[in-house]
Amino acid sequence: MSDTSIANLIKHLGTTATNVAVINPKTGNAIYELPQQSADQVAAAVKAARLAQPAWAQTPAKARAAWLYALHDLILEEQDKLMDIVQLETGKARAHAFEEVAGGLGAARYYAKVGPNALKSKKTVAGVPVLTKTWVNHIPVGVVGVITPWNYPLALCLLDVLPALMAGNAVVQKSDNQTTLTALFSRHLAIRAGLDPALWTVVAGDGATVGNALTDNADYIAFTGSSKTGAQVGARAAARLIPFSLELGGKNPMIILDSAKLDFAAETLIGGAFGSAGQLCVSIERVYVPNHLKDEFLVVLKEKVESLKLGHSNDFSMDIGTLTGANQLARVQGFVADATAKGANVITGGHPLANLGPYYYAPTVVTGVTSDMNMFDGEVFGPVVAVYGYDNIKEAIALANYTTEGLNASVVGNKREAARVAAQIMAGTVNINEGFRATFASLDSPMGGMKQSGHGRRNGIDGLLKYTEAQTIGIHNGLLNFPWQGKQYNRMAPLLNLLSKILRRL
Repeated sequence: MSDTSIANLIKHLGTTATNVAVINPKTGNAIYELPQQSADQVAAAVKAARLAQPAWAQTPAKARAAWLYALHDLILEEQDKLMDIVQLETGKARAHAFEEVAGGLGAARYYAKVGPNALKSKKTVAGVPVLTKTWVNHIPVGVVGVITPWNYPLALCLLDVLPALMAGNAVVQKSDNQTTLTALFSRHLAIRAGLDPALWTVVAGDGATVGNALTDNADYIAFTGSSKTGAQVGARAAARLIPFSLELGGKNPMIILDSAKLDFAAETLIGGAFGSAGQLCVSIERVYVPNHLKDEFLVVLKEKVESLKLGHSNDFSMDIGTLTGANQLARVQGFVADATAKGANVITGGHPLANLGPYYYAPTVVTGVTSDMNMFDGEVFGPVVAVYGYDNIKEAIALANYTTEGLNASVVGNKREAARVAAQIMAGTVNINEGFRATFASLDSPMGGMKQSGHGRRNGIDGLLKYTEAQTIGIHNGLLNFPWQGKQYNRMAPLLNLLSKILRRL
């Protein structure tokens, strides 16, 4: 991407007192200087968005859907440039950048299709039929603050921003510094598709300044990130009594059943564990295999892992890219070093690949992980998976559920048996014979976490209506007045009791 193109995009951020360098993960060299906003600038952005939002809320939902369809077509048209930017900022392989494009296309198409009907006023069953009539309106909340992470900067941006806009809101988005270009180019496409620029503002800066300022000013907060930070965001939003949704971390398990074909199970695990170099909240980090199959499975898995191609290219020739920065490399190395120091065994990988670039790390399989190791229940967020054995399926389910988090899970084996097991796993999404894509790609299904993995859901009708306030309107037809005095209830109570008996039998 040219310096001129970058400069044109970051002009949106305005003049600021502080800049930070954004690095290219492939090389470790700086790409550009990113302006950092102040708390006052964030408050001003929310105020400007609030002025623009009412006109957008009054725009017919079908017209908002038409804009989404136009954006969908532009994403298709500009997908190569989008993938280039995602790869530039994250270092991920082309295939995983394409998955982000696919997620954005799915979000635009889905909410354009279902939005107008979902947002219609809907008649509800009245409490006293004939005498009253009720219906529900869906009122936009106003200005939605969207806080997006660096690991899936396109998909996780559009999966939250687009339904918020479709619902009639304005959006102020805090992107991660490392991936702000992706957010800015997405906004650029939205404006080309016909969106008023004031309806989607991007701000950049550290979480303590910009994230807190957004939470302190917006009418709704949609946050994706770590469980620790999410708890802080939720508490701050709750103190203002504004609604919020949190998609947080996971320590995601896969159970391989006795009925599974080991070759297929290994392929499924690789797809679920090493996508985007494992830097994905729903990626698989721990695997449970029947003890009598464990050794054989490890042989198959090791061979497949060691055949993966690592590197960077703007085509689909590489399987895995790089970690996104020095902090990520240090994080992954720390988990592996702690585990091996305490007795864990590295079956393959377990080391950086400095010959490829400063932050590449070999896909890693570990066994012998015990509860005194950080890897046992800590989210590695890298290309590392721990393999455990189990004696019976009851034990496997208990092990899968032995965590404070519950975002995603996977079961591999006979579909009918796997479905029974899946229903017993405490996770917001469970994939059968797949790692995470079967549910992640299902835009019509809600996605989110149980336990400490989140609050609320994205995707589906839930992911649209959460950006609205449900307003119930009731009308009295004037035939009879509702009783409110004791003597009136003395006359009306028998009639209301009779009505209850009739309604009970309908």
